[in-house]
Parts: sequence; C-alpha cells; structure tokens
Amino acid sequence: MTSRERILQHLAGEPVDRLPVMPITMMFAAARIGARYRDYCTDYRVLVEGQVRTAETFGFDYVNTMSDPAREAADCGAPVQYFDNQPVALVEDAALLADKAKLARLKIPDPLGGGRMHNGIQALALFKQRVGHELLVEGWIEGPMAEAADLRGINALMLDFFDDPPFVQDLFAFVGEMELQFARAQIAAGADLIGIGDAAASLVGPRIYEEFVWPWEKRLVDGIHAAGGRTRLHICGNTRKILAGMGRLGCHIVDLDFLSPMHEGRAAMGAQQVLLGNVDPVRVLRDGTPDDVTRETATCHREAGARFIVGAGCEVPRDTPEANLRAMVDYARQHRP
Repeated sequence: MTSRERILQHLAGEPVDRLPVMPITMMFAAARIGARYRDYCTDYRVLVEGQVRTAETFGFDYVNTMSDPAREAADCGAPVQYFDNQPVALVEDAALLADKAKLARLKIPDPLGGGRMHNGIQALALFKQRVGHELLVEGWIEGPMAEAADLRGINALMLDFFDDPPFVQDLFAFVGEMELQFARAQIAAGADLIGIGDAAASLVGPRIYEEFVWPWEKRLVDGIHAAGGRTRLHICGNTRKILAGMGRLGCHIVDLDFLSPMHEGRAAMGAQQVLLGNVDPVRVLRDGTPDDVTRETATCHREAGARFIVGAGCEVPRDTPEANLRAMVDYARQHRP
C-alpha cells in the first residue's frame, strides 16, 4: 500500500495497514535542506525539495504547498514583507483595503498569471512528477476569514463586523470567488487534497462565526468538492466554541490545534469525521521527549477513535528534535485506526 493509497482509503472509510501521518512542516522542511525560508516561500523548486526530502526522511504520507498566508494577498497587490528566515508578513498598517472603497475596483488575480499563486501551482505539478504516485499531494488556500483579514487588516475587519456588515459580506464574496478559482487551478494541476487555512476564524465568537464566516467556508468547501477536490480544514488556535460548525462543513479532514481537546472535537463532530492532530507542537513535540510524544499521540488516537490521522496541533517547529518527530511517525507505523 502506498502512502497516497493509505490516506485515500482511510478517508473513504476503507481498511488500511496503519495510521496515516500528515504533520504540517514548513520552516522545518526548509531547514532540512539548508534553504533560506524566503526562497522556500518564493521558489517552488526549493519548497518541493524540502517537502520531498522531509517526507522521505521521516516517513510522512504526503507533501504540501503551504508556506505562508500571503500568497493570494500578494497577487492582489497587498504590501508584504519578506525575511530570510521567517515567514512572509502582511503589512497591517498599510493594508490593501484600508480604504474600503478599493474593494469595488479590486480584480481577482489570475492563478496562472506568474505571481505567487502560480508559484504554488508549479509546485503541485513538480510534486506530481516526482512523488505523485507514492505520496498524497496537498495544495493550499486561505479561508474566507483569514484572507479577508489579510486584505483589510485584522483589527479593521473586527470592527467591520459591527460597523459595516454589508462590506464584510462583499469582501467575503470577493475572497470566496478568488480562493475557489485558486483551488480549481490547483486541482487541475494535480492536487489530491486542498487545505483551507482559516486561522483568524478562531478569533471571533460563535455568533459572528455562524453568521459571517461559516456560510462562506461552506460555499468554498462545497465548491471544491464540486470541482472534484477533497478538503482539509485547519483553523489555528482555540476553536472549542465553533467545533460543531467546523464539523458541519463536510470537510474530508478537520485539523484540531492543541488548544481544542480531541475528545471535544469528536463529541461535537460525530463519529465519521476524520480528525487530525493534535499534539502540542511546542510543549510536547519540540520541548518534550520521545516518550512524551508517544504518550500524547496515543492520547489523541484514543480520544479521536478510528477516524484519525497522526499529526501535531499546528506547524512542526523548525528546531524540533528528530527523535521526537520520529516517535510520532513510529506510533503511526505501529497502530491501525
């Protein structure tokens, strides 16, 4: 059974030989090949090399195109900052939509137009060429709340929910269509799965999430499924108050960050939702021992039950000891769902 087959069969509810392993690695992967993180974010060949070498070294079942949240915003013209060895950052005090009137004139960028989105699509094509028969290939887009915050500025957007709800709906409509076009282009390039990162959604309460965020997440998820893609939702932070809504989206995989207990996710989302995570990436995976990692991974498995994929609560930190990451993978190799 190949790694790709293992994940796809597990998602379909079919028997597999062992638990799949899908931890998020970005800065860790760049460090594995001695690359500057700036180059990992902006040169698809560097990203692919880091991902493939990391997956092969540690025995992961997939590779992914994640690097930073600024791809789509940069192609829209938002000011971003690049650093040699830190993630790309949005410039909050110079947000592209600091003036809300600009939204009416903003055009959706072409995902194949030579920008940063195109760079991500080129990564997918190279992944399919190099490892597409063996490993599952995952693309990535920003969720509606995250991308709206990238374009408008997170602080301004939080006030907009109360001061100008129609603008928020218009902004989410723009973002939703842009992300769906990007996702379709990635599926056409060979992505087996589309990850949706909606980190900022953990910063709003359940009322705002249900009224504004969830409907646009749902449209995005449904649109990706209609295009023949599979979906993985990742919302960083404490999502305990919106777990039920996350489960209603119908994603193939829901990641849980370590701040949201796995047993609460299972209770809120039901027995059939595939859950991924959620070992504490810093306290346990980076700073603990291999025994700590094994114990916490076992706890996640026990609380999640059979519909479970091994991974950390969020990104594997760059300086995580190899022995700790191997302990996580070894647990998966020794256990079936």
